[in-house]
Amino acid sequence: MRRFRAIALRYTVSPLRARRFWATLRAEPVLAQQMEAFMNPNDTFYDTIARFYDAENAEMTDDLPLYEELYARTGGPVLDVGCGTGRVMLHLAQQGARVVGVDRSEQMLARGQRKLEVMRDLRRRVTFVAGDVLTADLPGPFKLILVPYNGFMHFHTQADQLAALRRFRALLSADGLLVLDLPNAGEAYATQDDNALVLERSFVEPESGHLVMQHSVSTLDRIAQQLHVTWIYDEVLPDGLVRRTVAPLRLRYVFFGEMQLLLAATGLRLIEVYGDYDEAPFEEGCPRMIVLAGPGEGSPA
Repeated sequence: MRRFRAIALRYTVSPLRARRFWATLRAEPVLAQQMEAFMNPNDTFYDTIARFYDAENAEMTDDLPLYEELYARTGGPVLDVGCGTGRVMLHLAQQGARVVGVDRSEQMLARGQRKLEVMRDLRRRVTFVAGDVLTADLPGPFKLILVPYNGFMHFHTQADQLAALRRFRALLSADGLLVLDLPNAGEAYATQDDNALVLERSFVEPESGHLVMQHSVSTLDRIAQQLHVTWIYDEVLPDGLVRRTVAPLRLRYVFFGEMQLLLAATGLRLIEVYGDYDEAPFEEGCPRMIVLAGPGEGSPA
């Protein structure tokens, strides 16, 4: 990556140098892949951290009772957007739901498929789909569409978020329910930026048995409403050496007023908004903004 930055500085001052820059990239595929990861970190993030994901999120179960309740209310089929290794969809399948999960990360999906090989009784009810939810061939309509924990933030521009909501509206049945689980942006904006390295958690990666210390460094662009976070995984090897994995990610916050406009612009209507997984009111100081929406009047804009 250091080499990529050096070449970029050398060649991108003028159009002629820019053409030489792209020619250099075409001649060096590995360098081109590094540039793609640098420019679009979200495209490779989950493939990079897939082997850590289940261990670091082993205790993340607070949202599952809410999804169970919503499934009991709507019935299936269910679409899990950004399903990853199946944390939410396999749980709902155990409750009897027929669930389709879509994700762009081949590595995450492979791990989900391995789980499914062990959970043989769920195979008839679970379908993993590799691809972008905006373009993937999905067997809708769906009674319940879930975009769990911060998933909607991965659409990191307002245009991307509008496109995603239009797609969800097209996939939703006439009496269906869309659920977006987001952080309360107001609380995030109230925090002070310090660019400090933060130890998030330590865990044991089960396949290797190695201790992993997970850190983060983040900055908030309050104009673009984007959080730029770099996740750092320090893995302690048997010989005492530390292997570091670095994975940048870009996310976009959405405020409640903006969300109301986004829903209206895409043919959806707000049904309810909760401030946490216990369905507490959305109010100042609450940790989450859990949006429930359904099809609105007429066709989406």
